[in-house]
Amino acid sequence: MPSDQPGGARAPGPIRSEPGSLLEHVAVAVLGLDAAGRVRYWGPGAQDLFGYEAAAALARPAAALFPVPPEGPGPAERLVERALALGYWRVRLPVLHRDGTVVDCGFRVFPVTGSDGPEGTVVMALASRSEELDRVKTNLAFLDALFETCPIGLVMLDEELRYVHLNQALADMDGIPVADHLGRDTAEIMITADGGEFRRMLRAVADEGRPLVGVLIGMRTPGRPDVDQVRSVSLFPLSGAAGSRPGVGGLLVDVTDRERALLEATAARRRLALLDRAGARIGTTLDLGTTARELVDVVMPEFCDGSVVELVEWMYPSEAFDPALPLITRRIASGTVLPPPAAELLAALDRVTYPPGSSIHRMLSTGRPLCVRVDEEFAARTVGHRDLARQLLDSGVGYVLITPLIARGHVQGITVFGRSAARPAFTDQDLGLAGELASRAALCLDNARLYSRVQDISLTLQRALLPTAPDATAHVRVAHRYLPASRATEVGGDWYDVIALPDGRVALVVGDVMGHGVPAAASMGRLRITARALARHSPEPEGLLAELDAAAQDAGIELATCLYAVYDPRTGSARVANAGHPPPLVRHPDGTVETLGDVLGVPLGVGGVSFRSTRTELPDGAVLALYTDGLVEARGQDIDAGLDALRAELARASGPLEHEADRILAALLPDGATDDTVLVLARLRRARDGDAEPYED
Repeated sequence: MPSDQPGGARAPGPIRSEPGSLLEHVAVAVLGLDAAGRVRYWGPGAQDLFGYEAAAALARPAAALFPVPPEGPGPAERLVERALALGYWRVRLPVLHRDGTVVDCGFRVFPVTGSDGPEGTVVMALASRSEELDRVKTNLAFLDALFETCPIGLVMLDEELRYVHLNQALADMDGIPVADHLGRDTAEIMITADGGEFRRMLRAVADEGRPLVGVLIGMRTPGRPDVDQVRSVSLFPLSGAAGSRPGVGGLLVDVTDRERALLEATAARRRLALLDRAGARIGTTLDLGTTARELVDVVMPEFCDGSVVELVEWMYPSEAFDPALPLITRRIASGTVLPPPAAELLAALDRVTYPPGSSIHRMLSTGRPLCVRVDEEFAARTVGHRDLARQLLDSGVGYVLITPLIARGHVQGITVFGRSAARPAFTDQDLGLAGELASRAALCLDNARLYSRVQDISLTLQRALLPTAPDATAHVRVAHRYLPASRATEVGGDWYDVIALPDGRVALVVGDVMGHGVPAAASMGRLRITARALARHSPEPEGLLAELDAAAQDAGIELATCLYAVYDPRTGSARVANAGHPPPLVRHPDGTVETLGDVLGVPLGVGGVSFRSTRTELPDGAVLALYTDGLVEARGQDIDAGLDALRAELARASGPLEHEADRILAALLPDGATDDTVLVLARLRRARDGDAEPYED
């Protein structure tokens, strides 16, 4: 066994692994000893370990390579003896470097018989520093323990992305034994629905050496086909060092529970956000239709793809639900983001009849939200009309969630949320959310219903107390209009009257009681009746206002305005007294408009202040305009701007009074009245001899 290569070139060196292996930094010295303990082979690694070149070591006793023992045979003799006796021996011994340092080494010795028989037997010794061997053994022990006990999935794939090695943790994740993985392609085990994206990631790691860290992959496996898993996958290339296989190494962690918890937390936050928006957007008015539409708008498209709100038409307010009877509802709001025919289906009915045994009856019997899959059975049992049932099945709605609208212990109606078949079905959490939404909406709807009832009572009372046909006279032609406020605003206390006085004069009065609702309407009625009674006995306007002021204080009316004008057709004069009301306007025959009365008294109910009146001459054919503040006041607009607009419209009032009254209202209130509004137009005519009948306007 030569020690050097021809030409003096150094031998391949110590037996060592290629870069990247566990043995990369473990030098192995190879030397051969004969039966007498002399050195017969000296490899370059031996030179590195002992410090002697081959020429200085060959044929010399090996005892010089070891410290002298205090007694007994030397280390070299023991190595030869044991190798020849046992065939293989492993031992740790101190060696002596040429520079005098002692290094602890591990030896492995075994005999090698040459071609000349036992006489030529050489004991081969492989020696390495003990500290390097210990490090390698520690690394190997760590890797063994890692694969055996690590709870994280570990895998080694070859260049074709087939399983070469994996630990039990990964096999348990997959639900497939370790042995059944080996040799199989990853695509057979890790089944993803990402269009091949995970496969491309694996391929890039194997071909391009690009590691990936913490990539989330959703998958299923043949061993657990019904379980959706999410794994955090880290991949790195294997170099193929020291003859090992190139490929891909990976660490896989099952994070399904974590991701599910995150999704549930996100969904919970979204539900809370939806409830927060619903609280802010539902019930902004006291109008039934508006409130129902607000509910429909707030749930789409995040919670559902379509929704309807329906009120039950009970025979009487305290009627209880009877599951044996059909249920009739009135649809007051609907909406959908689905394509036709979904929108047409929702708009097809205003009144809906649900037969006994329908899902609506099932839901109302329990009083709890109910989720139903839209199928033939549901359509047949719940939708009474065959064509509508077919439209429902063709609409794309896959699931409906039906929720009762219950407020103050009484069923107000139902709301239905629908989802497309392409979306996930409603969950238990969705049922709870729908119940909360319906509970809030039901209370708002009931408030709107009660308010609407009070509005109807107030409006009925007010209309009953207002004059239906003011007194007709021969010299005053009147057109009068009363516009109640919108449903979103309570009825006010606006009122007016035209009174024929015994001496031929005509009194025109308009007023406004501060406040809204039934109290304001009742107070208005008191003032109007009192004013009509006083007008026949109080010749002076300021005296009438003084009496009305006292009556208002006696009735507990804290604040009311009133304008009282008396026209005398014999003289063409008018006397006007004002208690805090917007001043009257008069249109002269030439089209000019004038404001009457420069004295603005205090409102009725204040007391302690006397009233005054002003006198003015009015030409024949003049038009007197009395009104309340609802005609000229608007939010965001100065009252002077409203008065200027009224003057401009009144200047154009040359036609019949009925027509002009409608035209003025349409011009000044194009979007309807936001507050109660009164407009009285009176065309005045002076008395002439022979006047007997009212003239035609």
